[in-house]
Amino acid sequence: MNHGAVRTVRAGRRTVEVRRADKVLFPGGPGHPAYTKGDLVDYYLSVAPYLLPQLRGRPLMLERYPDGVDGGRFMQKNTPEHYPDWITRAEVAKEGGTVRHTVCDDTATLVHLADQACLTLHRWLSRVGRPYHPDRMVFDLDPSVEGFEPVREAARLLGGLLDELRLPAALMTTGSRGLHVVVPLDGRQDFDEVREFAKDVADTLAADHPDRLTTAARKKDRGERLYLDVQRNAYAQTAVAPFTVRARPGAPVAVPIAWDQLDDPGLGPRRWSIADAVEQARSDPWADVPRRARALGPARRRLDALRG
Repeated sequence: MNHGAVRTVRAGRRTVEVRRADKVLFPGGPGHPAYTKGDLVDYYLSVAPYLLPQLRGRPLMLERYPDGVDGGRFMQKNTPEHYPDWITRAEVAKEGGTVRHTVCDDTATLVHLADQACLTLHRWLSRVGRPYHPDRMVFDLDPSVEGFEPVREAARLLGGLLDELRLPAALMTTGSRGLHVVVPLDGRQDFDEVREFAKDVADTLAADHPDRLTTAARKKDRGERLYLDVQRNAYAQTAVAPFTVRARPGAPVAVPIAWDQLDDPGLGPRRWSIADAVEQARSDPWADVPRRARALGPARRRLDALRG
């Protein structure tokens, strides 16, 4: 129900107040409608059963737009003092001290973050209990030119190599420009080992397809080749969470997809928005991903043998 400018939302066992629910966060434009803070809250409420398992126990970096996507943004690591005391905090080490990250463990926290005009949730690849040992490895397929075909092609090539290494891999649109390929890990290896492995996989693939793929970090060195970015595989680095909203016209969403959806000619990095992402979520393309987590030891031996 609404009380003037305040909307009261029931979220699990809690009641959360959403202020200025009619505030436009995404102005409309050609080919896409406008979306309000209330629309953002409704989306996060409906997608919560699929999103929360991807967030629980992970420190978050929050991307906030208090004046909507056309206003200023800021990235929030430290949890403000005024956040409700029932929101989980995680104190983690940083150079010269600690940071108290927000952790989103329940629907009420999700609604509160939407009330704070937090559009995009960036998650750690490790969990609070073992912050130096990631249980996700991420490859970001970042195109240098417009068009989705190079991204689609790179995903197939990377998927093929990971399959050869007998590593399960999951696909996700980013809601921005490319795709993420996510590998579930069992957390035995630390970030240094995981990043080195990811770099060797990317280097191997780029060496096999030097005209199409690159691991050059500097844009001027890439030409028109797609960049295989593994930089997120490091302590305190983050990656866009599945089902999170991006600060782009039309409110596109980062959405998990099945590998056979790569063949869909209508697929693109911004294929889904808050208007229809829940339908894709219900198909549960990552249903078995957590159960398929692997140690990297056997894959490392296979990769070394491949590299000769």
